Amino acid sequence: MAQNAPLCDEKQTALTLKTVRIGGNLCPKKSQNTEKRFGCDVCRKRFSRRATLKIHKRIHTGEKPYSCGVCGQTFTYKITFSVHMSCHTGEKPYDCNVCGKRFSSRSNLKVHTRIHTGEKPFGCDLCGKRFGDTTSLKVHTRIHTGEKPFGCDVCGQKFNQKASLSAHMRIHTGEKPFACVVCGKRFSSRSRLKSHMIIHTGEKSHEKPFGCAVCGKRFSNGTHLKIHTRIHTGEKPFGCDVCGQKFNQKASLSAHMRIHTGEKPFACDVCGKQFSSRSSLKSHTIIHTGEKPHGCDVCQKRFSQEKHLNDHMRIHTGEKPYGCDVCQKRFYQKKHLKLHMFIHSGEKPYECDVCQKRFTTKQLVINHMRIHTGEKPYKCDVCQKRFTTKQLVINHMRIHTGEKPYGCGVCGQSFTCKRSLSIHMTCARKHSSQSHASYPSHVTWLNQSCFYITLGKYYDSKQRRTGVYHTRKWKKKSNFALWRKSKRNRRRS
Repeated sequence: MAQNAPLCDEKQTALTLKTVRIGGNLCPKKSQNTEKRFGCDVCRKRFSRRATLKIHKRIHTGEKPYSCGVCGQTFTYKITFSVHMSCHTGEKPYDCNVCGKRFSSRSNLKVHTRIHTGEKPFGCDLCGKRFGDTTSLKVHTRIHTGEKPFGCDVCGQKFNQKASLSAHMRIHTGEKPFACVVCGKRFSSRSRLKSHMIIHTGEKSHEKPFGCAVCGKRFSNGTHLKIHTRIHTGEKPFGCDVCGQKFNQKASLSAHMRIHTGEKPFACDVCGKQFSSRSSLKSHTIIHTGEKPHGCDVCQKRFSQEKHLNDHMRIHTGEKPYGCDVCQKRFYQKKHLKLHMFIHSGEKPYECDVCQKRFTTKQLVINHMRIHTGEKPYKCDVCQKRFTTKQLVINHMRIHTGEKPYGCGVCGQSFTCKRSLSIHMTCARKHSSQSHASYPSHVTWLNQSCFYITLGKYYDSKQRRTGVYHTRKWKKKSNFALWRKSKRNRRRS
């Protein structure tokens, strides 16, 4: 009996009893430090109750005994199942004392309150960034590890979080679950719906609490403000691994990478044509709808995009914001300057696969390829004649309409296309030297061996502007001298 005394004392210490008075009687009460007698055979974790151990073992067995009767999803724990059911019932019994927002579970409310308190108890070990919940920290760490566990079954693209995969899948399915309560327009994501609602609600400063310290522009969230400030600082933290080009936001880099990969995830519902960006698809769909909501106040010409209208307005205002650093020539649009620079560099980056002829733009290659294929996709609605380019159809239609928008500044004769005016300016004998005195020739050098000659003016009635006619460029002074000599001989004869 004496040998068993220490064992009894040890057991008594493990299960310490306290006496409490209940209705005048003294009753024993177990302390909180109860023994964990039940251990897991797999991970050796111990529990104080057999029922808790049984629930724990479902992690290893994968057993999910609780099933949702609405969507069929299964759950390991009853509490998780109860929280899930509130998604279908809409029940949200827990509300925030600060903003009144309601939640289906106490844990979600607890995470939400950290927005108001600013508490971020979970920190990243690599960069030190802190988060309000473990899920956000887990997703963040995948940026450092490069882990992308969620993959698309259709195109194979990988994502670092399930929500991104779900949003991506709507590109393939065409699902738009978020609808505007005002106009009924549907969207594939909640953020796009939120941006759309500003059209109806109007942009107000209290709806956009984040303001730029440099230009004063306001934003609805801190992330958009952070991206915007990079415009002022010039910071471009995202770089392309292939060509080294830098970008100020990750979305721009992702869109750029599709140039190298050739990926075109956005498809037109009407003709099936695919595009690398959503904005390109949106611009394309206007071709089918024919919608042109933006109109010019001067000539009433209409455009499908506001950017195109802004470019067009420079024709009337005469503004040419883009200038060449070599010859100082100025242009209405940036793309025109880019094409002009090929004159100085001699670069022709696009090549025909059949005859190896090179071109300055991709569209010129497409038009050229129709010579080999014999394709004529553009048709005249009047006589059914077919053409290889859209511009040829426009020029041809003037035969039926009688329109002659290009006029000679010397004699006033009009032409249906600019090429006919060019031929007229070089070949017409009736332009005497006295006529040319009104519009004297002017030589402008582009570089050491190339220049152009301004001979006269013309009037474009369609664009309502006056242009200057230039002859072809001469690469050698000797060629120019021969041309001047032959011109004098023609005048004498």
